[in-house]
Amino acid sequence: MANRGDAAVAGGPLVFVSGQAPIDADGAVAEVDAAAQARQALRNVAEVLAEHGTDARHLVKLTYYLRHTADLGDVRRASAAYLDHGPRPASTLVEVSGLEDPRFLIEVDAVACLPRETGAGLR
Repeated sequence: MANRGDAAVAGGPLVFVSGQAPIDADGAVAEVDAAAQARQALRNVAEVLAEHGTDARHLVKLTYYLRHTADLGDVRRASAAYLDHGPRPASTLVEVSGLEDPRFLIEVDAVACLPRETGAGLR
């Protein structure tokens, strides 16, 4: 299951997605390689965005928290596949000494706009 309750819609038309870990819908941690974990974390971001009426086309900011910067190439490839729709959002990479679970190699948080037809407000 993707992390639930991990998004807040601000007073403006933005959705702030809390850090998404590489956990699938069954609660299993993705394979122990950065590419697979990045793909899963980004799928979780997509799921949270969809729950709030938006998608990757409306991303404005992504933050990647990596245990090892040596994994950056794998993460970039996973991100490129996820963001194949056009302009890239602003992004930040932070190397961290650890994450919530020692099996995690990556966590991703995001900010996206709500499409105009969705409107804004707190959820």
